[in-house]
Amino acid sequence: MHSFVGNKAADAHTVAEDLTKFTATTCKPVQDHSAYWVPTLYDNATGRPVETTGFRVYYRSFMNNSTGQMPMPNGLRMIAGDAKKKQPTPRGATGQFYCAFYGPGDLDGVARSANGNWPICGGNATLHFMMQFPDCWDGKHLDSPNHKDHVAFGAGNACPPSHPVKIPAITFDIQYGAKGTPEGYYLSSDKQGKSASSMHGDAFVMWDADTMNKRTKNCILQRRTCDNYGYQR
Repeated sequence: MHSFVGNKAADAHTVAEDLTKFTATTCKPVQDHSAYWVPTLYDNATGRPVETTGFRVYYRSFMNNSTGQMPMPNGLRMIAGDAKKKQPTPRGATGQFYCAFYGPGDLDGVARSANGNWPICGGNATLHFMMQFPDCWDGKHLDSPNHKDHVAFGAGNACPPSHPVKIPAITFDIQYGAKGTPEGYYLSSDKQGKSASSMHGDAFVMWDADTMNKRTKNCILQRRTCDNYGYQR
């Protein structure tokens, strides 16, 4: 089971043509016809899914110099994270859920679940997860068998020779309607492990080309922070 946002027609069998044919979306702006998804989070005590209460998708540049960065190519599909990773996510571990309320928040919360893998949030904070996707592309393949080999992470101002094309970096910022419990949670990608290590995300990109081109030119290349509709904040 996965939790989808974006294109309303998307499922595990979606192909690029579907994203151009069916354009109804939960995204703002509606010119973003992409599909984004992550494994569903479940409450370990009840077995019920935990709903997302916010799912922000950022397109930006983490490189010191974004010169030469091209708009995100339509039809590009990629995965961030590792669905097969199964290890504990104790206090201080990387790749874990954290607590936040309109800000960076406290990674560890005020307590931990009994198995130590999940934070318990205090005050108004709730569970969040942030995930960054690769920002370099091989310039040839819109996908690969593992949805990873055609993209890579850049460093500083450059992309590796194997993936020389700079593209915007997608970041998921996901908010959940839960504060954490002693019983903890599990992901649909690892029902037995009951840790956050298998958290991963899929991005299947499909934008109105003119809208993406303008945002790349006016926001990303200018290193401006823009709102949902492409205007500088």
